[in-house]
Amino acid sequence: METIVFAGVGAMAEAIIQGFVKEGVVPPRNMYVMNKSDKEKLQKIAHKYGVQIVCENRAILAKADLLILAMKPKDIQGAMENLFPYLGANTTVLSVAAGVSMQSIEEKLGKRPVVRVMPNTSASIGMSASGIAFNRLVTDSQKDVFIGMLEAIGLVIEVEEDELHAVTALSGSGPAYLYYLVEAFEQAGMKFGLSQKTVRNLAVQTIAGAAEMLKQTDEEPSELRRKVTSPGGTTEAGIKALEEHDFKEIIMACVQNAEAKSRELSALLDK
Repeated sequence: METIVFAGVGAMAEAIIQGFVKEGVVPPRNMYVMNKSDKEKLQKIAHKYGVQIVCENRAILAKADLLILAMKPKDIQGAMENLFPYLGANTTVLSVAAGVSMQSIEEKLGKRPVVRVMPNTSASIGMSASGIAFNRLVTDSQKDVFIGMLEAIGLVIEVEEDELHAVTALSGSGPAYLYYLVEAFEQAGMKFGLSQKTVRNLAVQTIAGAAEMLKQTDEEPSELRRKVTSPGGTTEAGIKALEEHDFKEIIMACVQNAEAKSRELSALLDK
């Protein structure tokens, strides 16, 4: 992947560019950016990362190895129609636009290798949890290249395209659920006299520590929970309150609603 063009320069595109530059995936001079109208944003990205702006004649699209579709999902159908006349026959397409199927991309941009990836906003600090899916034209060696490239922004796990709806609901939207949990911790802690800053620091470190325990020990969450929960102790009292309020059922409903919404939006975008 010697020449990469980003169509769309929003937060996710910038996170990927930042990761690629930091990890040396592609030299900045070999990355090009374009968008629909915000020329000021293009200049800012070009100056910050050393990438190039696509010229008005769009000639670079004819020889690009990879086109990354990073615009808003609502804009992608029109954007693909505008890009197709300029696109080279050997250009692979990677889409980070949620809900836009590979079939829809192939219909607009022709039969070619197509990759879909669902990162999350933690990509901006190299900590994304991304699901990736490939169409039938992507070879095994190409899959390894794409996974290696995207590991510059975090963890990458291959899934089937239909499973990207679940990935969207879990890791794509997941950061928002955890931020919401921290909001709740802050409200609870402040009620008992702790400052917001104190609760924030305690909550963030607790979540980070628990995540690292899951990562390093390879133990089941239920077993780690059991080790913290002494009979008749404070943790048991807290867990009892979660069970009484159907905590697991709430989480299930949360993920189910998000997954169903992903499918609904996908059906609308592919029309």
